[in-house]
Amino acid sequence: MPLRPVDLTEALAGFDDHWNPRVAAELNGQHVRLAKLLGEFTWHRHEREDELFLVLRGRLEMHVRDPEERVVPLEEGQLLVVPAGTEHKPVAPEECSVLLFEPAATLNTGNVRDARTIDTPERLA
Repeated sequence: MPLRPVDLTEALAGFDDHWNPRVAAELNGQHVRLAKLLGEFTWHRHEREDELFLVLRGRLEMHVRDPEERVVPLEEGQLLVVPAGTEHKPVAPEECSVLLFEPAATLNTGNVRDARTIDTPERLA
């Protein structure tokens, strides 16, 4: 497979839906995913996987219960690693774009199955 860069701006311009991560790249059993977020997501946790959120555009509020509930605000260019087992709920008061880095088998809704669960994320071309 030929080496080629992934243009994040172009990739994000290719979709408009929210909470539907796309696979932009894969390495060592990990996915680099891109997503647009708006509103509140589902409270969930990933039992064995850490999850990295990098805000590319906009801002994100990460609600966490570790063990007390609190909010970690993230601005453009900031990242947060949510450790395995930490219950969390991303909230985007306005649309934001994020890059996610996590093991390929990570389910976007973690230990919860609901209407937003994506079993097999779409791969970007």
